[in-house]
Amino acid sequence: MNLIYPGTDKVSERRRFILNPESEFKKLREIPDEDIVMLLGHRLPGEKYKSVHPPLDELIIPEDPIKDLIEPSPGAREGDRFAFLQFTDSMYFSPLVPWFRGRMYHSRYRGIDTLVYAGREMLEARERDLEEYAKELIQTEIFDPARTALRGITVHGSSLRLDENGLMFDGRRRYIYDKEKNEVVYVKNQRVMPLDKPISVGPPLSEKTLIENSVIYRPESVSYRRVKEIWEVVGNVMEQNVLGGFSPEHQLKD
Repeated sequence: MNLIYPGTDKVSERRRFILNPESEFKKLREIPDEDIVMLLGHRLPGEKYKSVHPPLDELIIPEDPIKDLIEPSPGAREGDRFAFLQFTDSMYFSPLVPWFRGRMYHSRYRGIDTLVYAGREMLEARERDLEEYAKELIQTEIFDPARTALRGITVHGSSLRLDENGLMFDGRRRYIYDKEKNEVVYVKNQRVMPLDKPISVGPPLSEKTLIENSVIYRPESVSYRRVKEIWEVVGNVMEQNVLGGFSPEHQLKD
C-alpha cells in the first residue's frame, strides 16, 4: 500500500485511500443520469453520442499487438468523440485538490487525458466514459457541493473567499444555495448555459467532516513538521528548475 503513497499520518492515509484504484468511495447523493448529462452540457439527454470514427468492431485495423493487450473503454469501442469536465477545488478543505485529482484520475480511470492548473483540473475522455466517471466524481465523498464546483469555463475564484453560506465564489453564478432545503442547486451547466430546470447536488458537508477527511496539510488537519522544511523543499525545486531544468549535469553544487 505504501507504494501508492507514503506516510503514517491521517492525511497520508486519506491520500492512500483515494489513490488506491480498488477503493470504493461512499455514495452521498443520487444524481439522475439525465442531470449528469445536463451539468456537463456536451449533449442533450437522450441524444445519441456523436462519433469521430466507426465502432472498432467495424474497422479493419492492421495487425497491432497493443490492441490485443489493451481492452478499449466503452467509449473508445464505439468511436465516441471526446468531451471534458473541469472541477475547481477550494483551498478551504475541499475533499480533493487539483494536483491530487490528476494522480487519482490516472490511477482510477482509463482512456483519459488530464491537465492540472493552479486551482482547477480538466478531465478529457470519450463521452460515455466521461459521463460514467462524472457519476463517481459528483455522487460520492470526493465531492462537496460547497467546496467543489463544476466549471468548464471562467474557473477563477477557487482559492478566494467563501460566501456567507460557505460556498466558493463563482463569478458566473452557476449555483446557488437553497437555505430552506440546505442544498446547493445548479442553475447553469459547467459551460454557463442556463439549465431548463435547477439541479440539486445536495447539502454541503460539515466543516468537521471536511477537515477529518482532508488531503491538505494545515494546522486544522495535520501540520507540517517544520515550516522551514516547506521552504527548503519548494525553494530547491524552483531553483533547480530555473537553473538546470532538472538536468543532473547542471544541478547546483553544495
